[in-house]
Amino acid sequence: MTSIAVRSASRDEESAVSALITLAFATDPMARWSLRDPQAYLAVMPDLIRAFGAAAYDSDSTYVSDGFGGAAMWLPPGVQPDIETLDRLIKENADPAILSDVDGMFESMARYHPTDPHWYLPLIGADPTRQGQGIGSALMHHALARCDRAGAAAYLESSNPRNIPLYQRHGFEILGTIQIGSSPVLTPMLRPPRPAAS
Repeated sequence: MTSIAVRSASRDEESAVSALITLAFATDPMARWSLRDPQAYLAVMPDLIRAFGAAAYDSDSTYVSDGFGGAAMWLPPGVQPDIETLDRLIKENADPAILSDVDGMFESMARYHPTDPHWYLPLIGADPTRQGQGIGSALMHHALARCDRAGAAAYLESSNPRNIPLYQRHGFEILGTIQIGSSPVLTPMLRPPRPAAS
């Protein structure tokens, strides 16, 4: 199998990365539960992506694969998503009937989030026309090598059950499950620190 090159994306490429992740999450259970209306999803998702992961550009940890087949946004230790903006965007655009469930999701996510220093992966995805080609694995391998060089843990919440085996192959362990009211299941996963490969 041909190896897939991965590099850091610059902030100048933010709109291209955002478009790619918006496409990748178009059938994601959690994203579409939050933004069921297609027009709202397409209009709001780029702003949600920015709130979740734009700080990754400051640490050169927004990664893209060859030809923009996939992208991942990793936040370094001590850096958090813009929760206030995320909360506002959801409250302004989601079905009012699910808003109390959304609040419960955010509260539960905060309880699982590690307190020790760690890298956090809020967003990873491949272009739907390129899925199943090893892009997700290449993105994970690239980022986790950086985690290992720093001796740091890695954390994510899987919003799609189909992706859990990929994360497990890369050393992530399931911490539990989060499901509130009408929400899909969210699976918090942690990869403990491990020594860098020699």
